[in-house]
Amino acid sequence: MAGKRRKLSNPLALAVLVTLWQKPMHPYEIAQTLRRQGKDTSTKINYGSLYTVVQNLEKHGFVEVADIERKGNRPERTVYGLTGAGREEMTEWLSELLARPVKEYPIFETALSLLGALPPDEVVTLLEERVGTLEVQAASQRGALEKLYETVPRLFLVETEYQLHMVQAQTAWVRDLVEEIKRGSLAGVDGWRHFHETGELPPEFA
Repeated sequence: MAGKRRKLSNPLALAVLVTLWQKPMHPYEIAQTLRRQGKDTSTKINYGSLYTVVQNLEKHGFVEVADIERKGNRPERTVYGLTGAGREEMTEWLSELLARPVKEYPIFETALSLLGALPPDEVVTLLEERVGTLEVQAASQRGALEKLYETVPRLFLVETEYQLHMVQAQTAWVRDLVEEIKRGSLAGVDGWRHFHETGELPPEFA
């Protein structure tokens, strides 16, 4: 069953709702909390647009002004809290994202779908470079996780674990693909190589 069309679809809006679920905050505090809790590693956060996101949430009745802070000579700060509708939207949206896989379009998939435009040997070199970068990335993430496990409950690290597993899975798959291209065992690789050597498009590619 497809999810319902939401008034707001920006994942940053969901992150703001969950942050305000913790307690009412002003936008600057929301930004600080997101950064402190490491949400910028799992959600694309444009802090410049956060105020606009909060305004849109208020417009749709998901958040409301809870207080106006006045401290000394500082400018007034509007504190926002979650409304009942906001709590319902947060719960439904988060539940839907956890339960229902959706088709995403990572840019690497786009590159893979078009790799035939480059010669096989060049693709091998490029993918081996990618594997090296991924291995460094995985090692860094493993080291960071080991340190974090010492002070942070695993509940708050599951997205980082997921990121590490995805990097490891991609590394293994790309490494296998490289070996298949090198051995010539990847179906279609002969025609691919022939095309780049002669400029003649094999019948199976037409």
